[in-house]
Amino acid sequence: MDIATETYTYKVIDECEVKADVYRAAGEGPRPVVVWIHGGALIMGAREGATGRAMRYVAAGYTVVSIDYRLAPETKAAGIVEDLCDAIRWVREDGPARFGIDSERLAVVGHSAGGYLTLMSGWCVDPPPTALVAFYGYGDVVGQWYSRPSPFYCQQPVVSREQAYAAVGGPVIATSTGTDNRHRFYLYCRQQGIWPQEVVGHDPDTEPDAFTAFCPVRNVSSDYPPTLLLHGDRDTDVPHELSVMMARELGGAGVEHELITIAGGEHGFDAAPEGRPQVERALERVIQFLGQHLG
Repeated sequence: MDIATETYTYKVIDECEVKADVYRAAGEGPRPVVVWIHGGALIMGAREGATGRAMRYVAAGYTVVSIDYRLAPETKAAGIVEDLCDAIRWVREDGPARFGIDSERLAVVGHSAGGYLTLMSGWCVDPPPTALVAFYGYGDVVGQWYSRPSPFYCQQPVVSREQAYAAVGGPVIATSTGTDNRHRFYLYCRQQGIWPQEVVGHDPDTEPDAFTAFCPVRNVSSDYPPTLLLHGDRDTDVPHELSVMMARELGGAGVEHELITIAGGEHGFDAAPEGRPQVERALERVIQFLGQHLG
């Protein structure tokens, strides 16, 4: 398949260029569009993470737009959500002319923290996307899994405060390739149970109401888009229960939704699906789900 890749800057803020990569097959449009959001705890990651996964959607007839967003802790969650909304607005307004998409048929797909932003888009983007697919995402950012030391990460070598903060705190950035040691900062946050304070900028114990705007599970209504959740039941990074909670809220609001649980699946279970029938079937279901809602 002949696939073109183009890079655009969808916004500039604080002297930081925030970019998006567009993947599309040759031929005439307009095509439905998948906005793809990378993971990395809102602290790490880059739009280039879509390279392999994007091909599934392009092969199925979609144009894929993989977005960057400013990263924490230099940018707090409010600014990151602002980037999410600006990115989708840019896709809708500029996409038809620039890369031949049908802006009325727009899905958001994300992994981990990208899954979190996918779920955020269901209520903070106006109008909402047509459909959402969240791989091991989370609708809550104040539960004990994030606001208390993680038993799993506390088993790993301890990261000192000095090591953690040496990796962050510079200029505002919107991409992290993994060579800058930002993972140390993430480990420190999980070992200390301070991710909410560092990324959202508030203390969940003393300012619980400040988190309402950053928890999709608290903002589900009957207007929320059809949603597909995928999560492994052995996920040591984002507990499977987070997707169970989100599914429960969606069901209570009468929102069309589905939760696919991967038995024995760990975080990132879809990275190498070959030879794993359960994962392959789940990925086929993603394409079917998108087809049902985007055509």
